[in-house]
Amino acid sequence: MIVLLSDRSLAEVLPAASPEPDLKTEHLSVAAVDHVVGLAPDVVLVDGGENPGQAFAVMRALRARSATLPVVAIVERRDLERFAWDEAADELLFPGASEAETRVRLAMLRRRLGSGEGTTVRLGPLVLDVDTYQVTVAGRALDLTFKEFELLRFLASRPGRVFTRPALLREVWGYDFYGGTRTVDVHIRRLRSKLGPEHEYLIETIRGVGYRTADV
Repeated sequence: MIVLLSDRSLAEVLPAASPEPDLKTEHLSVAAVDHVVGLAPDVVLVDGGENPGQAFAVMRALRARSATLPVVAIVERRDLERFAWDEAADELLFPGASEAETRVRLAMLRRRLGSGEGTTVRLGPLVLDVDTYQVTVAGRALDLTFKEFELLRFLASRPGRVFTRPALLREVWGYDFYGGTRTVDVHIRRLRSKLGPEHEYLIETIRGVGYRTADV
C-alpha cells in the first residue's frame, strides 16, 4: 500500500503516474501522522510542491514516529536548498515526474529496503535483522534511523570493500540525490557514536577515498 500525504490528488501531483490500485490519500498535516503510521504502508509520498514547509514538518514527524517507514519527498527544484530533505526523506521526486521515473525511483527504494538479500546480516559482533530493522552489537540493541540502518547494512553486507562518498550517496540515498557528500560523513559519525568506542572500529575511514566495514 502507498499513502499520499497531500491536499491534492495523485493526478495533480504526478499526472503521468499510473493510478495505484492500493493508494490512500491523507491530508498533509502533522495530525495525520499517527494514522498513517498505523496503516503500515509500504511507502509514504509527501507532497511538498505547494507547501514545502508543511511537507518538511510532516516528514520530520513521520521520522520521529517511525524511523523505518520509507518516505518519498515530492518537491520543486527551487525548494531543494530550503530544507534538509535528506534528513527526513529516503527518496525524492519532482512534481510532474514521468511514469517511468516514478516507477524506477520507487523500485530502487524498495530494492534498498532489502528484498532478496536474506533476513540477517552479520559482521563480527554486529547483527542486522532486515525484516524487523533491529540491530544489535555484542547483544546490545542500537536505536538507528532508517537511513542509518540502510547505510550500515549496505557496508556490512560488503565487508572489506571501500566505497567513495558519491558511491554511497548513489547506492543508499538514490541515484539522483542532492544532499551532498557531507551527508555521508554525518551519518557515519552518528553510526560510530551509537556503536560505541569498543565497536566503532567496525566502520573504517580510508583517507582520501571513503569508507568500508572491517573484514572480521
